[in-house]
Amino acid sequence: MKEIQKVAVVGGGLIGMSWASLFLARGMEVVVVEPRQAAETELRNFVADAWPKLQALELTTSDTVRHAEFSNDYDRLAGVDFVQENGPDRIEMKRLLIRELEQVVAPDVVIASSTSSLMASDIQREAQHPERILVGHPMNPPHLLPMVELVSGKQTSEESMQTAEAFYRQMERVTIRIKKEVIGHMANRLTSALYREAVHIAAEGIASVEDIDKAITYGPGMRWALVGPHLSYHLGGGAGGYRYYLDHLGPTQEARWKEHGNPKLTEEVKAVLVSGMDKELASQDQETLTQRRDNALVEIYKLKQKYEL
Repeated sequence: MKEIQKVAVVGGGLIGMSWASLFLARGMEVVVVEPRQAAETELRNFVADAWPKLQALELTTSDTVRHAEFSNDYDRLAGVDFVQENGPDRIEMKRLLIRELEQVVAPDVVIASSTSSLMASDIQREAQHPERILVGHPMNPPHLLPMVELVSGKQTSEESMQTAEAFYRQMERVTIRIKKEVIGHMANRLTSALYREAVHIAAEGIASVEDIDKAITYGPGMRWALVGPHLSYHLGGGAGGYRYYLDHLGPTQEARWKEHGNPKLTEEVKAVLVSGMDKELASQDQETLTQRRDNALVEIYKLKQKYEL
């Protein structure tokens, strides 16, 4: 299997900067292609800020912050060994990026898309080498959250999937293979299901936006950071395990499923959500809140490793 040493990050937004930080920490040579000139300074600041957190996670042992090469020219990607594409989540933009990349990137180089919803089969449809195109979707921010969903398209080769899987594991990511292509893959579908009900509860006036968030972060969210929903209910079944839970409490789950809402994001509903968020944030500024969240994510991940959960 080809050794990967030089990585292209296409798209220098939040996801791209986060990927670049991780790849640099893991010793990769990184080239970031992004048309916005201001993004170069943003990238340097982001990497510098991320470095202590990457050190805390033992993803790097270097005290010296490394930086990526920055360019708006796709020709700078000649010779890269892997491409992490993070362009806008619109199919026409993805296909345009693929056309640009295939003019300079060698045919055997894997192109992994960070798309949150689009399917690999649609992205690779007009490609010259569709077999090397797949979805490599992280959760935000990918330098702190280790999960990466791998989804093959109809024409993706198993060799490309194995190459991507090995690379992400080298980056200390936890890889998940999605067996069937669906819009939103898996993780976002799970979060969307919860979010739909959270919007419904707020829109119906059942609880405030702030209390909905508290209910998750101080309730099931604390469990979910350690065990998933299936394992959580297995443990909830006591000595009888998952079978006991399903037999005895499954009907209550079905009753709740029937009551779940199907809200629409009308202007009125959006106003309720934004107003509620303004109240929840109160005097907290977003930059400080992001820093606190990121530092807490580091501690949670270290805790999971300590207790092997």
